[in-house]
Order: sequence, then C-alpha cells, then structure tokens
Amino acid sequence: MAKAAVARGGTKLKTGGKDQAHHWWWFALLGIVLIVGGTFMMGNLAAATVVSTIFIGATFLVMGAFQIVKAFYTKEWGGTFLNVALGALYAFAGVVLWANPLAGAVSLTFLLAAMLVASGLVRLWLAYQHWQAMGGLLTFSGIIAILAGLVIFAGWPSSSLWVLGLCLAIDVLFQGFAWLMFGFALRPRS
Repeated sequence: MAKAAVARGGTKLKTGGKDQAHHWWWFALLGIVLIVGGTFMMGNLAAATVVSTIFIGATFLVMGAFQIVKAFYTKEWGGTFLNVALGALYAFAGVVLWANPLAGAVSLTFLLAAMLVASGLVRLWLAYQHWQAMGGLLTFSGIIAILAGLVIFAGWPSSSLWVLGLCLAIDVLFQGFAWLMFGFALRPRS
C-alpha cells in the first residue's frame, strides 16, 4: 500500500517502505497525457459523447451479466428471480446503449439533467435544514446544480451531442492537472 506524507522538503510517497520520489516524472507524464487527451476531447465533444455512451453501455452489459451469474451462484440468499431480472435489465440497457449510442446519449443526457435538478433541490432542502453547518455552501451548490440541469434541459435533445463529452473532458482534464501537480510535488528538491 502506498502512503503519501508531506515533509519539509516536499511530498514523500512510500510504497513497500521505499521512497518513490525518483518516479515523479511518471506521475507528471500521466498528467500530461491526460491533459492532452482532455484537450482533444474538448475539441471533439460529439465523439467523446459517443465513446462515453458506448463505454457506459459496455459497463451496464458487464454489470448485468455479473448480476445474473451471481444470482445463480448465491441461490441460498434468496431473491434469485429479482437478481436475474435486475441483471437482465442492466444487460438490456447496455445492449441498447451500445447498439445506438446517439439515442443512448439523448437518454443519458436527459437523465443527467434530471439528476442535477433533483440533486440541487435536495441540497437546497438540506441547506434549509442545516443552515448553521453549511447552509450557504449547500445553497450555492444547489443553485449551480439546478441551473446546470435547466441549461441542459433547455437545449435538450440537441445538447445530447456535447454534454456527456464535456463532462468526460472536464473530468479527464482535472485528473491530468492533479497527476501533474502530484508528480511535481514528488520531485526531489536539491
């Protein structure tokens, strides 16, 4: 297991009791590759959307198959029929997303917008309930989520061509910057 600690001379990462500072450039290189990939995705949002829909479909298909297999190997737990039905539903959703990623992107984008609005409303309610703890931040977060969902709904279904790709590109870019900064934090200082 790797452990990271911040010392006066910089960040120390130990794996198996050995200092990993000499590998700093691998982390930085991973960050650079992810930043380049995220930038490429930003320029090709429709392609990134299709790829992410296909990946989500493949994930659902694997989850469904595993759920069905698990149902038959754990019959003594009960609920076998329910587990098989859930697995079949996951697998069916995966096949549908894989077979027609553009239509799948439309459905996933609608679902994402609905989840953002619902999540924002829950955060507003939590802000009201717990104002003393984090009310202001929860209110701000809730309003941003609701606005993001409404912007997606306002452009739906045409927003389906770019929304998932944009989310994926932003995620990859942030991962890239995080790994790059981590790599430079590990770099030995002379």
